[in-house]
Amino acid sequence: MDVSISSLLVCTAPLISIVIKSFSVSIILAMVSIVILLVLVSLVSAAESAFFSLTPTEMEELKISDSKTDEKILSFIDAPKRLLATLLISVNFLSIGIVILNSTFIFGNDGLFDFSQNPLLGFVVQVVLITFLILLVGEVTPKIYATQNALSVTRLLVYFVKFLQGIFYPISSFLIFSTSILDRLIKPKSRQISVDELSQALDLTSDEHLPDEDHKILQGIVKFGNTDVKQIMKPRIDVSAFEYGIGFKQLLTNITNCGFSRLPIYKGTLDNIVGVLYTKDLLQNLNNADDFKWQTMIRPPFYVPENKKIDDLLREFQHKKIHLAVVVDEYGGTSGIVTFEDVIEEIVGEINDEFDDDELTYSKLDENNYVFEGKAHLNDVYRVTEINGEDYEDAKGEADTLAGLLIEIEGRIPSKNEKIKFKNLLFTIESADNRRIKRVKITVLKNEN
Repeated sequence: MDVSISSLLVCTAPLISIVIKSFSVSIILAMVSIVILLVLVSLVSAAESAFFSLTPTEMEELKISDSKTDEKILSFIDAPKRLLATLLISVNFLSIGIVILNSTFIFGNDGLFDFSQNPLLGFVVQVVLITFLILLVGEVTPKIYATQNALSVTRLLVYFVKFLQGIFYPISSFLIFSTSILDRLIKPKSRQISVDELSQALDLTSDEHLPDEDHKILQGIVKFGNTDVKQIMKPRIDVSAFEYGIGFKQLLTNITNCGFSRLPIYKGTLDNIVGVLYTKDLLQNLNNADDFKWQTMIRPPFYVPENKKIDDLLREFQHKKIHLAVVVDEYGGTSGIVTFEDVIEEIVGEINDEFDDDELTYSKLDENNYVFEGKAHLNDVYRVTEINGEDYEDAKGEADTLAGLLIEIEGRIPSKNEKIKFKNLLFTIESADNRRIKRVKITVLKNEN
């Protein structure tokens, strides 16, 4: 039986002809069904965005929660293929239902609107406007809201998703099985990404709101695996080490003066390091006589070559549970030492403790002027002055210190007060002798190319 709201109305015009027919029970039911299906599509779309937009912080909140709802959310996230398959199948079935109801009861020959006299207008209304409405109400709007309120939306819709998963379980299982076969047949080609490409990606994607310290840490991580031990080690000339045969009282005096907790012990020369002494091992023996055999407490040394990458060294430090390594050159001589702290500083920057002197290595005069010790490592100079170290790689040769860079540039040891201009830096030798460069002032020339 037809429920007549208006009699047959025919609107004619030169370009537009629409026939609006009377409402019937079937048309009313179809319209209600379309609204319900549209709401369901929006819920499925919201669930899809919410589940896959949870932040690490929100994930931690779910893990420490005792709620059954949160446990169910985690179980869905642990099976992402099943979850995604369920949601995709659901939204497609619901969308197909909307299209069928529209084409049959709303815009069909026996529907509410008849565009048979103007097919072009019918196409615009059915395809363009209806599609836009479905996308706006069923896709875009709920996804935007769900992305911004991911945790609350997942908690709200988790049992709705569970219901859908139960309905479409056979179909989703078949879909997962099919995609797993395709995954095995179509193997993605792996591509090695260079350190330079990672660095460029970091520069391109850096957020202007990201703090400078965080950005420096990310840069340190990118370049971490491309740094040699020689570039960060403490050179031989600065190593505090003690002779194997000195008396116990003299040893305690030397340890007090140097302030280090781990010390290399050598016989004869520094090229013959026989072990490492941990000062904490001596605490129970501080009152012993001078003839106390402290040598029994030294631990075996750990040697590493100069060209060892610091990411490999970090893993070895962790595996062996040690904090100091002796760096040796190609002839087996001692080049210096490297510590766990030296490695970590390449990521997080300088770590100062109560024994560190902030002005020992460098001092900042103003935004463009710095004073460095000649023995300062080039990596530290690059980090402090915020210059691109790659611009100086060709010039530095085998040098790893500021003094070494200047000697490579000039081919000799510069004299005191001598000025050396190289690219966008002006070096002023503040202290030097005929053997080495002791202190250098660096001026960053901002206007130079």
